[in-house]
Amino acid sequence: MNPENKMMLIAYAIFTIAGVISGIASAYAPLGWIIGWAIYVISPKIIIGLVKDIPEELKNERVLLKKTFWSFFFFWLYFTGMTYTIVVNYQPVAYYNQTIYYNMTKG
Repeated sequence: MNPENKMMLIAYAIFTIAGVISGIASAYAPLGWIIGWAIYVISPKIIIGLVKDIPEELKNERVLLKKTFWSFFFFWLYFTGMTYTIVVNYQPVAYYNQTIYYNMTKG
């Protein structure tokens, strides 16, 4: 496998775990989402430690942070929102009787 692809797959796994941890922590603590950002900051150390044959230009932590920012942001945002919604047992409420949800549940 290409070292850069391997690096990104590991990054995606780390960011998914960060999102799940942030979602669970956010349900119980007001600033739980900060945990995910802390994981993002330490993720280059983990990636460099796990991928031995990483290219020289990607061994700089700042370069890895810049390269993985958007993938982190979207993975983290999706999994934080999904986990938070599951943990707090979200129940939708229809505030207007003409909505589809209202008509499906009450009609």
